[in-house]
Amino acid sequence: MAPHGDQLMTLDELTAFGVALGAAAAGALPCVVTLSGDLGAGKTTLTRAIGQGYGVVEAVTSPTFALVHEYVARASRRFFHLDLYRITGAHELANLGWESLFAEPSLIVIEWPDRAGALVPADALAITLAHVDADETRRRVSW
Repeated sequence: MAPHGDQLMTLDELTAFGVALGAAAAGALPCVVTLSGDLGAGKTTLTRAIGQGYGVVEAVTSPTFALVHEYVARASRRFFHLDLYRITGAHELANLGWESLFAEPSLIVIEWPDRAGALVPADALAITLAHVDADETRRRVSW
């Protein structure tokens, strides 16, 4: 996978991209991936695919109301999925155990990372998803 990119992808291609990313992340822990984009742009779809590639065997669901979901992947690796849409700012992250999330080798996917501000690790892989005008079957994916 190229260090930087900007591609139009179908949802199937987005899923394949996520699976490859999750598999690659397993060898580079800890790994933080941030996902930005409008509602319905495909952030949770991409998160599911990343989890699949990483080895999560249970269904990855949106943590919109719980804010954080933790999964165990094959080889006892940990996968965290955070959805920060409902928080109002970084000051609320202490209640989530924010700092402890980064204390061990795991894969962490954060939706709506702008809500965490400067607390997002500087080395996070930032991915932005966007709708493509007049083509609901594709997304613009930038990283």
